[in-house]
Amino acid sequence: MIDPALLSLIGSLATGREGPLLIGIAGAQGSGKTTLARAAAARTGGVALSLDDVYLTRAERAALARSIHPLLAVRGPPGTHDLDLADAVLDALLAGRSALLPRFDKLADDRAEPERFAGGARVVLMDGWCLGATPQTDEALATPVNALEREHDPDRIWRGWVNAALAGRYQRFFGRFDAVVHLAAPDFDTVLDWRCEQEAGLMDLAPADLPVERREAIAEFIQHFERITRHMLAGGVAATVTVRLDAGRRVVDVEPA
Repeated sequence: MIDPALLSLIGSLATGREGPLLIGIAGAQGSGKTTLARAAAARTGGVALSLDDVYLTRAERAALARSIHPLLAVRGPPGTHDLDLADAVLDALLAGRSALLPRFDKLADDRAEPERFAGGARVVLMDGWCLGATPQTDEALATPVNALEREHDPDRIWRGWVNAALAGRYQRFFGRFDAVVHLAAPDFDTVLDWRCEQEAGLMDLAPADLPVERREAIAEFIQHFERITRHMLAGGVAATVTVRLDAGRRVVDVEPA
């Protein structure tokens, strides 16, 4: 269920402004950002797409893993998206033209066939877990935040490269958004619970019935996102509005920038 207050919030950001507008919805895994983007697009006569849909191909990420750091084979962190593709698609949509919307098959871990959009959207909504995130200082990067960083990135090559991407190309990309709404989880432990709920749903299980080994695998996977997610929850995000959610994804507070 989408909290009606969230749809009203998106509508208020678009009201009285000449479009097409570009609105970003940021939030940790499982926060409901994709569902919100699609519902808001349907309500506002817009189109929704996801930062997830412009991941680099598996072959491109494998090349980064060989040349820079093995962890770059894993999709998700800054530096693993094709922002030139994202810019080209957004340019077309914001000009009112038709566009091929990229799609990504997460099971195949590679690009899927794009979908054609006829054009004419009043609002373009893009969701992405790290939209609006700000880069960290060298001091912040020095201390690992989890076992993944301690064991697989002891020399800070991976997190330094990701942070450099975030500080450069990603900031330029984020700068084109008219507004960014950040759906803030109560804490990082809740992110694991939300992600496990999603996995259980895909397996047609109740969350409590998700196998322990699947929860452990998810807990390991989301360590790739932990540093930036924690940074954003602590205020490291340039958002027009931050929406504080409780564990049930209900709106607790709305904080304008």
